[in-house]
Amino acid sequence: MTLLLPDLLALTAAAASSADRLVAAGRKAVLSQVAPGGTLDADLLEQHQYAAHGLAWVSTYARALSEMRAWALRLDATGRLGELEALILQVAFGEYLAQLEGGVPLSQVEMIRPADLGIADEDVATFRTEPVQALVKAGTAAAARLRIAELIRHGLDGGGFGNEALDDETLSMVRDQFRRFGAEAVEPHAHDWHLKDELIPIEIVEQMAELGVFGLTIPEEYGGLGMGKLAMCVVTEELSRAYIGVGSLGTRSEIAAELIRLGGTDQQKEYWLPRIASGEILPTAVFTEPNTGSDLGSLKTRATLDGDSYSVTGNKTWITHASRSDLMTLLARTDAKDGGYKGLSMFLAEKPRGTEADPFPAAGMTGGEIKVLGYRGMKEYELGFDGFAVPAANLLGGVEGQGFKQLMATFESARVQTAARAVGVAQNALEIGLRYALDRVQFGKALVNFPRVAGKLAWMAVETMVARQLTYFAAREKDSDRRCDIEAGMAKLLAARVAWANADNALQIHGGNGYALEYKISRVLCDARILNIFEGAAEIQAQVIARGLLAGRN
Repeated sequence: MTLLLPDLLALTAAAASSADRLVAAGRKAVLSQVAPGGTLDADLLEQHQYAAHGLAWVSTYARALSEMRAWALRLDATGRLGELEALILQVAFGEYLAQLEGGVPLSQVEMIRPADLGIADEDVATFRTEPVQALVKAGTAAAARLRIAELIRHGLDGGGFGNEALDDETLSMVRDQFRRFGAEAVEPHAHDWHLKDELIPIEIVEQMAELGVFGLTIPEEYGGLGMGKLAMCVVTEELSRAYIGVGSLGTRSEIAAELIRLGGTDQQKEYWLPRIASGEILPTAVFTEPNTGSDLGSLKTRATLDGDSYSVTGNKTWITHASRSDLMTLLARTDAKDGGYKGLSMFLAEKPRGTEADPFPAAGMTGGEIKVLGYRGMKEYELGFDGFAVPAANLLGGVEGQGFKQLMATFESARVQTAARAVGVAQNALEIGLRYALDRVQFGKALVNFPRVAGKLAWMAVETMVARQLTYFAAREKDSDRRCDIEAGMAKLLAARVAWANADNALQIHGGNGYALEYKISRVLCDARILNIFEGAAEIQAQVIARGLLAGRN
């Protein structure tokens, strides 16, 4: 059932290399389709989108396996690679290796197989080495999953779901602090906030500010804690584990602070960053328009300079926390002649904080709520601007036409954080499903004692750890000042799928009760679904990864 540790580490080393070779064969095959002349052809890339996106997923699996092995080696070096962790590694490798040959799910209705990428049969045969076959056999065995299910039964009582290998005392203390905060101040009330479709109470926001959530990654010189993206992941995961709405409150501050830190003038940094860090100012991101979605180059909202201020006219949609925010990072077109990205500029647009009675009291600005299935704690809005004034001094960086470039510089961090949110939601779904399976008795025994229920829970625990380690890897890359658009995209792509799969499986374990609003899993399912859409839909993530890989970045 459980492979001997030396054998497991040796087999995973060989199998990871086999996966990398399969990816290389896939890249070569896809390149022959989309870059026959040696240069990527945009039309051909779209024509062969299925293969290109398949390459993104296959590469994500290979990277995930590599990071799982790195996780195991860190644990093994300090004597912490126990039976549970070894089984998690074994099952992760077994399942993902099997899917790499048999079919990787791009979605519930799409599968990608080696032939779909154009990978030759001989390359597949080369992939199917003895170590790969041994891990597939051992890692997909029902007995391995049943043993994992047995070992995680005490996870809810502090036994854990596998050592996360943070290897940093400060980060471990941060994790424990926010886990307590989430368990005590958030989780007991989150479902009620969801059912009543209420804003997260301002008292919770204030407590988060006191804990330093909004200034976590802001440099100390501007009043922040000066911590890295890995710390951001740890905090975000724990808050999202309690409720995704609370975990997402920090996202708006992270985006605004990153925009200002990277693209703002010295004056803008000195004025805004301390206020964001302290929670005095709550920001919101105002980018999307009704007919643009991910196509930001088609934005139509205009900002026209008139004396010492800009006049903003246009419409925005899907703006999270818009009413209660004080600052909008607002993307608008300042050059009407340039219909693409170069005509866009970013503004730090102040607004008075709205109330329930008067949600948008600013002159030249209107708004209406968009009712949503989940992700309710901050509310979503459509906004209209008609002569809304923004001081010229609030043009980010003081130079027009830099908005898209400034926004792109924040995508890595935003996607890493979204991956961390997804990991938190996945962990929450796992715990809710496990708790129900332990408590619910049918046919004279707890649900957890039925093999298919236990198998679901085991795989949820395994894949949550996979998503977590891939997310931590992307964060560490960002903290090392290395470009990580591919890694951030991979983390977000996989973690979002895991969150949805965990929530869906946990609801299935609940049976009919899971469909009842009174059960928390009904909320978690709705919350999990958004993760595959915002901060770049799964298809956009796959496109970003594929373009990077085909361009030779890795």
